[in-house]
Amino acid sequence: MRARREFRNRRDIEVAVLDALVDRHDEGMTVFELRAAVDADIDTIEEALSALKDGGLIVVEEADTGVLIHADERVVPDPSEAVEEDASLFERLRERFGL
Repeated sequence: MRARREFRNRRDIEVAVLDALVDRHDEGMTVFELRAAVDADIDTIEEALSALKDGGLIVVEEADTGVLIHADERVVPDPSEAVEEDASLFERLRERFGL
């Protein structure tokens, strides 16, 4: 599952982290699980997490097993909501010029 469209205008790494967190919204993820899910080094992931936390887009909670990170409720799309795929550049140009 992907984060809502209105939250996708961020750096690619931040969007990748949000998407991973949305996929596991109910369980949450540790930093190490995020590292396995997102193709970036740990420092880059930590920077992204910091920016997302500052933006109020993630929630960090203490659990018995450690720290879990969740996507904020407003980032998670409603299951009944139609998921709109991002159009490729070619598709946008074709649509714009009526081809």
